[in-house]
Amino acid sequence: MGRGAGRGRHIRAPQPLRGVRHTLHGFADLSELAAAITAGGRVSGSFAAVLGTDIKALAPTASQRLIDVSIDAARAAGAARIAVVGAKAVHEHCATRIDEAIDESPSGEENLRRAIASARGAPLLLMTSDLPFVRGDAVSEFLERAQRSDVAMPLSSATAYAAAFPGAPEHTVSLGGERVANGSVFWFAPGTGARVSEIATRLFSARKSPVRMATLLGPALLLRFAIRRLRIADVEQRAHALFGLRVSAVRDCAPGLCYDVDTQADYEYALERLARG
Repeated sequence: MGRGAGRGRHIRAPQPLRGVRHTLHGFADLSELAAAITAGGRVSGSFAAVLGTDIKALAPTASQRLIDVSIDAARAAGAARIAVVGAKAVHEHCATRIDEAIDESPSGEENLRRAIASARGAPLLLMTSDLPFVRGDAVSEFLERAQRSDVAMPLSSATAYAAAFPGAPEHTVSLGGERVANGSVFWFAPGTGARVSEIATRLFSARKSPVRMATLLGPALLLRFAIRRLRIADVEQRAHALFGLRVSAVRDCAPGLCYDVDTQADYEYALERLARG
């Protein structure tokens, strides 16, 4: 059995965690790192037929299921405990490899709230369960750089992304002349998640749409987007002004943090690449 064997349990109302430590330089003590993986995504039609399930997290990838890749990466990056928000079938699949099994909601935003709450004040690594190329060393590098922020998301340059995944379905967006791929891995400093849970769920849902992101952050940013002058720095600064937190996009991260499976084409490309090694 893997680490965490036999400890999976249902958590419905996480309680505050006390005693989270910081290092001398103000960075979080990552020995306390909590990881939360959201696994509520569903698919239908031909996509579900190809997967053999309507639960995206349980899609086969080589010798694993898609969620196993995220669990492996979180543990390799040093997560002391891992929570998964998902259906009973997901919990049964990974019960011996996780520490907390959190019941899913029909609402994606509520699932995100539950995932963030599972940290109970500890530093949090939030991940999706549809990242076929995510690796622990890439997550570790992102976390090391993200600790200067209260909330952070990785970005890969479009050039690096295309080099890593030539011919892949389009996943990049353009902001202020800078073309990037947004990650599906997030950092929350100790005690931060509860303060921004509501808006964080909405920003997470909007992360791939610059216009939705700008709309959430106010009319000034929406105008900048409309005249094609919205920059990543504008989003960071506005988020800081609204929430009083250091919100950062961590540039030049590994492309594997940014490739997620949204469509059947994404999945089929990932299978082909994985089969080639």
